[in-house]
Amino acid sequence: MIERLDALEAEAARAMDAARDPGTLEEARVRWLGRKSELTQILRGLKDLSPGERSTVGARANRLRESLERRYDEARARLTADSGDDGASPGGDVTLPGRSIPRGHEHLISQVLAEVRSIFHGMGFALAEGPQVEDDHHNFGALNIPPDHPARAETDTFYLKPDVLLRTHTSSVQIRTMERQQPPVRIICPGRVYRNEAVDATHHFEFHQVEGLYVDELVAMSDLKGTLDHFLKRFFGPDTEMRFSPSYFPFVEPGAQVEIRCFFCGGKGCPVCGPLSGGWLEVLGAGMVHPNVFRAVGYDPERWTGYAFGAGIERLTMLRHGVPDIRLFYDGDVRFLHQF
Repeated sequence: MIERLDALEAEAARAMDAARDPGTLEEARVRWLGRKSELTQILRGLKDLSPGERSTVGARANRLRESLERRYDEARARLTADSGDDGASPGGDVTLPGRSIPRGHEHLISQVLAEVRSIFHGMGFALAEGPQVEDDHHNFGALNIPPDHPARAETDTFYLKPDVLLRTHTSSVQIRTMERQQPPVRIICPGRVYRNEAVDATHHFEFHQVEGLYVDELVAMSDLKGTLDHFLKRFFGPDTEMRFSPSYFPFVEPGAQVEIRCFFCGGKGCPVCGPLSGGWLEVLGAGMVHPNVFRAVGYDPERWTGYAFGAGIERLTMLRHGVPDIRLFYDGDVRFLHQF
C-alpha cells in the first residue's frame, strides 16, 4: 500500500506540473484529490486495515493529501500569474465599490453583561470574580443554607464530588471576597452558574447571574432600594416603576422580591406578566445580609450591616428585548443573533 501511495504522488505531481491552463489543472485535481479518487478510497478503507497498518498507511496517505493540495495551490498560483488574471471578471467595472465582508459582533448576553457592569461601576461597585467549581462551604454553608435545603439535593445541583459542585449562584464570590477583605465592601459578581434544571422556554441548566454586595456601617434597606431603583431605571428606562414584596432567602433577612410594573401592558395584565401578577414582573431578589453570613466570614454583625441582590442576566435580557425562549441564546441561530 505504501508503494502504491508513492506511485500516486509521482503521477499526480507530474499531472499538476504539466497543466497549462486552469481547466486541465482542475481535471487533475478531481482525478487525484476528488471524492472518487484513488487516494480518497484508500482513506475511506483505513477502517478495514489492522491497527498497525492503519496507523502507517493513514499517516502516509494524509501526508500525500497535504502534499498534493499544496502542489495544486502552487500550480494554480503559477497559472494565474502567467495569465495576468487578477481574479476580476472580464470587463468588470473597477470603479465599483468592493464587496463588504460580513462582520460579527458580541453575543447579546455579552452585550448586556457589559452594560450591567458599566451601570454598577458608575455607582462605585468593583468587579469580583471567583471559581465556577466550588466547595459546599462557599456555595451553601457560609450562606446560611441549611443541610436539608432542597437546593443541596442532586436533583437541583451538579455535584462533581460529595463536597465539590458547579456553583449554583455567584453568591459564593461574595463569601470569598469577604473572607479576604475587611469592610467596606462594594462589589458586583457577574458570571456563569449551573443548576440541574429541565430545559424549557424559561429555564436552562446553564445561565448567567449578576449579584451585588455592599457592606459598611449603617447600611439600610433604603440604600438597597435606591441602588436598585437607579439600576432598573438605567436598564429598562427612566419611567420604570419598582416595588419590593416580602420574600425569603436563607442568606438575607429581611428578604425582598423586586418587581417592576410591566412595560408591555402598562400594568393592565398580559401574557408576559401573567393574569395573577397585577401587572408586575419579578426581576430579581434582594435583602439585608443575614447575621449568620457575617459570622461565617468573621465580620461582627453588631457593627457591620449590608445588602445583597441577585438577578438572572438572561431574564433581564428576555424582558427588555422581548425574547420569548431562553434557548434562543444558546442555539447559535445567526438569524436570531443578527437582530442584536
